[in-house]
Amino acid sequence: MKTNKPATELLKQARGAIAAAMGQGMVTAAWARFLPDHRAVLSEDGDRTFAQLNARTNQLVRALRARGLGAGDGLAVMSRNRPEFVEAIHAARRAGLRVTPVNWHLTGAEAGYIVDDCDAKALIADAHFADAAMEAAACAPKATVRLSVGGEIPGFERYDDALADQAPEDIDDPVLGGAMLYTSGTTGRPKGVARDAPGASPAGGMAASGMAANPLAAMQSYEPGRSVHLVTGPLYHSAPLAFSLMMPHLFGSAVLLMNRWDTEGTLRLIQEHGVSHAHMVPTMFHRLLSLSTEVREQYDLSTLRYLIHGAAPCPVHVKKRLIEWLGPIVHEYYAATEGVGTMVDSHTWLKKPGTVGKPATADHIKIMDDEGRALPPGEIGYIYIMAPGAARFAYHKDQDKTESAYRGEYFTLRDVGYLDADGFLFLTDRSTELIISGGVNIYPAEIESVLLSSPHVADVAVIGVPNPEWGEEVKAIVQPSERAVPSPELADELVALCQRELAKYKCPRSVDFAHVLPRSEAGKLQKHVLREQYREQTTGS
Repeated sequence: MKTNKPATELLKQARGAIAAAMGQGMVTAAWARFLPDHRAVLSEDGDRTFAQLNARTNQLVRALRARGLGAGDGLAVMSRNRPEFVEAIHAARRAGLRVTPVNWHLTGAEAGYIVDDCDAKALIADAHFADAAMEAAACAPKATVRLSVGGEIPGFERYDDALADQAPEDIDDPVLGGAMLYTSGTTGRPKGVARDAPGASPAGGMAASGMAANPLAAMQSYEPGRSVHLVTGPLYHSAPLAFSLMMPHLFGSAVLLMNRWDTEGTLRLIQEHGVSHAHMVPTMFHRLLSLSTEVREQYDLSTLRYLIHGAAPCPVHVKKRLIEWLGPIVHEYYAATEGVGTMVDSHTWLKKPGTVGKPATADHIKIMDDEGRALPPGEIGYIYIMAPGAARFAYHKDQDKTESAYRGEYFTLRDVGYLDADGFLFLTDRSTELIISGGVNIYPAEIESVLLSSPHVADVAVIGVPNPEWGEEVKAIVQPSERAVPSPELADELVALCQRELAKYKCPRSVDFAHVLPRSEAGKLQKHVLREQYREQTTGS
């Protein structure tokens, strides 16, 4: 992947064209002019040069328009990390569509709820998930345009057939589109995170959320035509979508798509493809560091120069070991689908171990108490992030939830932490309900609802308990009904009930029984008591 011009010269020459193209969703079209023969996508399902990616994107825009989609309409995509997913994202950006990637781990009914709720008029689905895709389509009657990638799905038109008779040249009337990603809510139903500003997306939202110029400058360590970004996680998540697809393509970098995590295989890919950038979650760090020194030293990782992580807290000792191994190339962010708070590089983190960064401006992060009063440095409270103007979001079709998240220009995810005397943010706890396992957000209310449907369950609390590899795992503590007898068989039965109703990653790894669950005088379940009990059991303290 060589280019005849030095990367810095090429980037300087292309900067004006890229800036103009961003406003029309035509970034890959611009790189198709500057780097037509350089690979933009590498995957086990096929590669794309920038010219090929741009041509296919134009064909998809025309195919969707021919089937009745126009600016402002919704497009849902349920696909593994493959070239067609990338084409769909870029097509939405230049066709004025609102794209919603769908978590393919969900059951058909769960996916169908999202496809229907986001008002998608079209659904692009991977044949690998044919059964779930058909069920999702049945739940979403507005999604009358249905395209299948990678094979046949009954009731769907083949994606390649839809593109076959469409012209590949750049469309002459691009309209900037955006994205609406879904995040689970404590009420158990996923909620779309919507923004009114044109082009609103996870990547575009970084600058609007008050990100400092310095982290963005660091991302410009990409060299057009030379850099390769390894995509280690599913692109339906906001962080990989922003950091592992939109950002690399903005700077003319190739993206190398993984469909499943392979610990040693990751090192092999870095060596074979000269990977320069990657986004990971702490569970991946744990697994990489668990490899023997002999295995790790077999691979040349010298091309890797920017490793970014977030999604879950990283234990201090794990991050220190990672930096000792790879060098000070590790960058961390604190963010969510709703917005971005902070970033921190290795040098700064080593001076402030455990911090998630310093806000770009002194007023970007506030720590408040239950009444909304700002707290001084060192005092623990709820973390509020500024979201003015274009950065402001709303939960789709849920005004009450939107209003409850905001205090003026600031919103909260109910995460808990403090700012130190130097203005650095530290997390002391996440939202009281949220479980993060392997970097994936899991909300207990949905699981509790399923368990409470069993006649054997009188009361239930679902919490996250420490897991050395995943960070946390899902545990259900069940108060049996009067006629139920606690037993391993009943525990297995309850897990099986969840597996029939929910995506596998949401299901309890274990079920314990309790005579009674702790509740306040007001009847509120006191999960912090249970979490503390299990934390003490795990640590032995």
